[in-house]
Amino acid sequence: MAAPSFVHCPTCNKLIPWTEEYPDRPFCSERCKLIDLGEWASENYRIKENSPEKPFEQTQPIDKE
Repeated sequence: MAAPSFVHCPTCNKLIPWTEEYPDRPFCSERCKLIDLGEWASENYRIKENSPEKPFEQTQPIDKE
């Protein structure tokens, strides 16, 4: 059997094996998992939006009928 890979918990940085023993992986515990969820819910974590440098320009006028 191969040795398990190890990862750092994103919340507390504890080194844990990537095994079934840690069902909350990549978190080391339910507590760290809930802390992370709370950070997303309170908008302390965000995914950067890739917005265009220039807003979209209309190339042809829209006919209003």
